[in-house]
Amino acid sequence: MTAGMGVVGNDQEQDADWDGIICFANDWYADPLSKKHLMLRFARNRRILWVNSVNNRRPQMASKDFRRVFQKLAGFRQGLVQVQEGIWVLTPLYIPFHGNAAVRGFNRKLLGAQIRRALAQLQIRRAITYTFAPTSADVVGTLGEDTIVYHCVDEFSAFSDAGAEVAERELELLGKADVVLCSAAGLYERKKKYNPNTYLVAHGVDYEFFRKATSAGTPIAQELKSLPKPILGFTGLLADWVDLALLAELARRRPAWSIVLIGRSDVDLKVFDGLSNVHLLGHRPYERLPEFLRGFDVALLPFVNNELTVNANPLKLREYLAAGLPVIASPIPEVARYAGLVALASTAEEYEREIDAVLKKGESGPSADRSAKMASESWDAKVIAIEELLRKANGSASRSRNKARS
Repeated sequence: MTAGMGVVGNDQEQDADWDGIICFANDWYADPLSKKHLMLRFARNRRILWVNSVNNRRPQMASKDFRRVFQKLAGFRQGLVQVQEGIWVLTPLYIPFHGNAAVRGFNRKLLGAQIRRALAQLQIRRAITYTFAPTSADVVGTLGEDTIVYHCVDEFSAFSDAGAEVAERELELLGKADVVLCSAAGLYERKKKYNPNTYLVAHGVDYEFFRKATSAGTPIAQELKSLPKPILGFTGLLADWVDLALLAELARRRPAWSIVLIGRSDVDLKVFDGLSNVHLLGHRPYERLPEFLRGFDVALLPFVNNELTVNANPLKLREYLAAGLPVIASPIPEVARYAGLVALASTAEEYEREIDAVLKKGESGPSADRSAKMASESWDAKVIAIEELLRKANGSASRSRNKARS
């Protein structure tokens, strides 16, 4: 790579060695996660081929999986779709089982053919692969890419619905990668054993977007206006790593408090039956989050303590802080690093005590001063750091290629 890899650039500044990224990630149309935040910024001076999810989980005979199959088929029929300036999405056809050698071999050929065709359509001649998905391991390295980056943002094998083969595919990917990036210290300590070119790069935050919650010009979401104060809020997927039992107990202990949960659910929510002060609002558009965060008095981050969460670096922590909110959170390692900004609690009683302390001090609601402390952790800053690591990795790969040719 050359010195032209700035965060903002044009065709003249584009890197001389490669002109595109093959990105294996979750489905593009989901709410923005770290993958989308990064690729939106990389796309400012290069083309991105975003390959929709190649599943880290084993399909079940469930209605949501059948819906997903139909969605995938519909996406495949659309072909290559441009979704943003510089970003095209490919929904590939493949068999979602990664444990069988014959299936894996078939998928390698099938995925490879679809991706190479898309690269030709986009006229991407020199690409790097930037993958977030362990199950991309079979096809990664067969696409003529110059550099392979594995960005590990979770302990994927610890998900409750992960296929048993995910850990095996990740080991293969770690062996193939020219550089490995880890979003949490626990992941870094584990993955560096398998690849010496492993680096810790914590998540960033869409700072300018979330700091809107501190502005008087941002309206409070209509859904919150009639709720009794204080409003204690959570945004994000309600999954088995969220301590719903703790939230239910907190609601019983303080029935005058409003607990608002915003997001889709992957789990049974019967634990909240009969609790009139728990408000399950379901999914709301990402663009509206500042409206909800502006109406929160305190943000909650109640995670269970397990292998998945102790290796997680939750995006919503930085989003809450960028919104200027006081945060009460479970003491998982990556949250505990913010102990000066975040109050830590493990039980409903401890959450209650910490919330009471915030309210008594008059520190509830969004604060511009709290928000400003996250300004240095923007995604733009993270991309600058990552591009420097990629420059070094590509330089090493280029030297190896030249040595092989001589």
